[in-house]
Amino acid sequence: MAPNTVLRMEHIGKSYYGTQVLKDINIAVKPGEIHGIVGENGAGKSTLMNILFGMSVIHSTGGYEGSLYIDGTSASITSPQDAMALGIGMVHQEFMLLPNYTLTENIKLNREVLKPNPISRVFGDNLKSLDFATMNRDARSALDRLHINIEEYAQVAGLPVGYMQFTEIARELDKKNLKVLVFDEPTAVLAESEADHLLNAMKEIAASGIAILFITHRLGEIVEICDHITVLRDGTHVVTKPKTETDVFELAELMVGSQMEAADQSSRDTSQRAKLLEMRNLVVHMPGERVRGVDLDVYDGEILGLGGLAGQGKIGIANGLMGLFPTTGDALFNGTPIALNNPKASMAQGFAYVSEDRRGVGLLLDSSIELNIAFSAVQNQEQFIRRWGPFTQLDSGSIRNHALQYIKDLDIRCTGPTQLVRRLSGGNQQKVCIARALTMNPKVLLVSEPTRGIDVGAKRIVLDALRRLNQELGMTIIMTSSELGELRSICDRIAIVTDGRIAGILKPNDSDVNFGLLMSGQQASKGA
Repeated sequence: MAPNTVLRMEHIGKSYYGTQVLKDINIAVKPGEIHGIVGENGAGKSTLMNILFGMSVIHSTGGYEGSLYIDGTSASITSPQDAMALGIGMVHQEFMLLPNYTLTENIKLNREVLKPNPISRVFGDNLKSLDFATMNRDARSALDRLHINIEEYAQVAGLPVGYMQFTEIARELDKKNLKVLVFDEPTAVLAESEADHLLNAMKEIAASGIAILFITHRLGEIVEICDHITVLRDGTHVVTKPKTETDVFELAELMVGSQMEAADQSSRDTSQRAKLLEMRNLVVHMPGERVRGVDLDVYDGEILGLGGLAGQGKIGIANGLMGLFPTTGDALFNGTPIALNNPKASMAQGFAYVSEDRRGVGLLLDSSIELNIAFSAVQNQEQFIRRWGPFTQLDSGSIRNHALQYIKDLDIRCTGPTQLVRRLSGGNQQKVCIARALTMNPKVLLVSEPTRGIDVGAKRIVLDALRRLNQELGMTIIMTSSELGELRSICDRIAIVTDGRIAGILKPNDSDVNFGLLMSGQQASKGA
């Protein structure tokens, strides 16, 4: 490593409960350098930054492997306070501002300037007053470095998101010993003009000698302002290159890579099939996954994948169709309008949903496997119910036999149908979610992040189960996943969602470059 580096991360590794998420990562950054870090969701970028900033999630799960060096000296960073003391700042993707406080108060939070007053001179320093004049000057100086023309005494509440983002950055610039500043997706919430303003500000910050680690999915921004670029994939260090030796196309290919074999498409041309589902200008107000106007057709009997980077809106589409978040626009199912904003109506029309949040939404954790499988059908279709005049009772025998059949068909590893779902592994919990959805006898199965948090073997079983449902029963499946390799292994077509809209639709055997470009907001290359 070069001796004049301000930051070195050597042989960094991290495991969570036996699963390796980072392996032998090496990064070196010089003073005044802008170093880009790119990779798909799950590539390890956030974990790496959590290690650098001493986040508790790292040290409460066994720490990490490797070494950190600041200005050539070995550093032990076990908390954010340690990181800040060493001159490391971070602008997080999620705002950490107090809305009812002024810009000055947010910028100087926990670093307030005090001044004596008559009471403190008698009773001690604990009764000193806030020196607002000095704090306002400091805040003004930090804001001026970003060329932000807004009063430092304005309240944060009600400000445009661009000003909130710049306030976060000003707070870090106000720290006197700042050496390394991490930007985690800083332009994700900004308009194009605001993003350009921020990139110019980052160049000025670097010119003052502060090193910058820049994490973004927008490859055009990376190539524009970074000096060096590191690509991570599946927790491994793929390459570090000077920006003069690479371009957007190569970065896209390196970032995505080939993870799983694409499905055999020889007999899967779905374009000649009937349109089963049509969406026009679909808008879903889902926090963090807002859909801004989707036009999309789904063909009868296909597996359609919805892919894209985190927070771009792919998860919101299924949630909107199921009426779980406020939704506008038009959606037709077999030519009949779908009653949006009405979950029961969606299920009555033949939709079933496996949520991305299986523990929070998808399961009754303290209930049995058999009750979980039957629950939605009992509530919405009155299956498994015996009637005697005005009296009803659950048909426990039918519920048991039905659960036993799905335990066999989906290979749910359990002690029996009465076992509590909480005691199952993640993969088996996911199979219970799928069994519950299938019990509704759906015409369209919406599956969101079906393999999140489960091991490789369980992933294969879940994907094989979805493929069988499609091929043997002709079930139409819309599968949302952050794992592009999984989509390419099972889907007939893959729609990439970027900034809440469909950026493009690709075949699973399209080039890695095209997938990477669409995911990063660029146009796919026809010749790639």
